[in-house]
Amino acid sequence: MLFTANALLFAAVVGLGYALVVAVLMLPVFPLRELVVVTPLRQVTPTQVEYAVLDSVAGNFFTVNLERVRASFEKLPWVRRAMVRRHWPDGLEVELEEQVAVAHWKQGESGEMKLVNTQGELFAAASREALPRLAGPPGRVADVLARYQEYSRLASPLGKKLLGASLSSREAWSLRLDNGTEGGLLVELGREQSRAPLSLRLSRFVNVYKETAARLNAPMAMADLRYPNGFAVRLDGKLVPTADDGKKVKDYR
Repeated sequence: MLFTANALLFAAVVGLGYALVVAVLMLPVFPLRELVVVTPLRQVTPTQVEYAVLDSVAGNFFTVNLERVRASFEKLPWVRRAMVRRHWPDGLEVELEEQVAVAHWKQGESGEMKLVNTQGELFAAASREALPRLAGPPGRVADVLARYQEYSRLASPLGKKLLGASLSSREAWSLRLDNGTEGGLLVELGREQSRAPLSLRLSRFVNVYKETAARLNAPMAMADLRYPNGFAVRLDGKLVPTADDGKKVKDYR
């Protein structure tokens, strides 16, 4: 009986102590007076920060739910990741990692447009920046971005920018090259081939692009690089056969 009485007394003391601690923490003697975003912001606006604070900050220094505050900031369109910590005696510090958009993304047949960040992840936000346009099947964003970056390097000797890259459901690749015309030059790379890899076909085209353009004396509308030993270009709705060595390959008209 003595042991039981002591156990009950101990439990009562612990419970009373916990209640006192909770009561003290709930008192308005530890109010939150300041929230500081410690990282410079480029895309997130003060209005959005204020909205996230009003939506999530409640309680005092000890009772505020940091997870809720973090989640509220990560709902903002341009926030990729947020970290929140208490700053004694009456503040919160928020560190934000903003999204860095590198391309627009068109997914599937629906044509829904999103943005792609540097990690190859999709996010929804508004941007007026002139970014390349990528497209492909769901789950292939990172692959398409990596190929776009690879092909941009291969096309860099031309001094022209790749306007976009797309991957079809049949694993066929196509590019848009800025050649000064509306919409740019469509470059059909097709599917990967063991005897003529995509990078080889594109490099071959880049090497003879200027000479070919000069000989044709007219802007190219489309270049078909799906041939293992040459390519064809289209001008005004016609195919003009050519090859990397300048010799005629076949009459496709």
